[in-house]
Amino acid sequence: MDYVNLGRSGLKVSRICLGCMSYGDPGRGMQPWSLDEAASRPFFRQALEAGINFFDTANVYSAGSSEEITGRALRAMARRDEVVIATKAFFPWRNAPNSGFLSRKALFQAIDDSLARLGVDYVDLYQIHRYDPATPVEETMEALHDIVKSGKVRYIGASSMEAWRFAKLQHAAERHGWTRFIAMQPQYSLLYREEEREMLPQCLDQGVGVIPWSPLARGWLTRDWEVETDRSRNDGYARQLYAATEPQDRKIVEAVRRIAEARGVSRAEVALAWLLGKPVVTAPIIGATRAAHLADAIAALKLELDAEDVAALEAPYGPHPVNGVVPPLSPEPPGLSPVQD
Repeated sequence: MDYVNLGRSGLKVSRICLGCMSYGDPGRGMQPWSLDEAASRPFFRQALEAGINFFDTANVYSAGSSEEITGRALRAMARRDEVVIATKAFFPWRNAPNSGFLSRKALFQAIDDSLARLGVDYVDLYQIHRYDPATPVEETMEALHDIVKSGKVRYIGASSMEAWRFAKLQHAAERHGWTRFIAMQPQYSLLYREEEREMLPQCLDQGVGVIPWSPLARGWLTRDWEVETDRSRNDGYARQLYAATEPQDRKIVEAVRRIAEARGVSRAEVALAWLLGKPVVTAPIIGATRAAHLADAIAALKLELDAEDVAALEAPYGPHPVNGVVPPLSPEPPGLSPVQD
């Protein structure tokens, strides 16, 4: 396993991050496809044995049970100082005022709740799950800075938003001498490359680590277009992501298949090797519900695509509707909705 610094920080992370959204009580929250604790634990063991030290979850995954499972597994299997635990806050955990979003009150409550569920004294990377247009950026960034200074968090990161909003948050922190984000978690894959326009160049220029979510496009890049899985049948958001661009996305999926067959590797290896070849990408977040999922991700680290392969994979792409962010003109935060990543 290779290890790299996350952004310009000194934090060392594996080039693969295990995404823990797939692990949680399927009876809690809005993820009936998630694996329960007994089914989840082998994936933590497999990841640790492969040298993965980076684990990402969120306070709302399976109504908090993902954090509980992640915390118990890592406490049992690893030394705390040898793993990097990342979690997130933004989406409401109850349908009540101040139970979500990015106010000082909400963030202070959210980090305490996450630490209790994880069973740890601190989180290595604390991320805002989305941008909150109803809270002043200074309030959010000062609250995050104070949480870092309290010792409950080591570093902070952000997730899907417009590049100008990310710049606004960073500027507020820099202007006041507060803690800046070291990482951005955007949606990025062969089927969604809109972040290449502004966000990724900004991150590269500013030394912000990039840890993409849905690097395999919810599995669409790993199978024929018509094939369904238990998750795809129960994950309506996945269909929303690609329905408007189906014809061109089918061509990309077919290109992945052709190259995988020619190379004698899995489709996941090809799609991840393309992503890992981008200098701006630190570590894609891999969801694993089968042993082969992690094995393919680790194998992708050694797969080098040539210029012809890359051109064939990228040529069919066309503009996609921007998705996965809070509506840019929304004066108020959205209500309770299914978690997207």
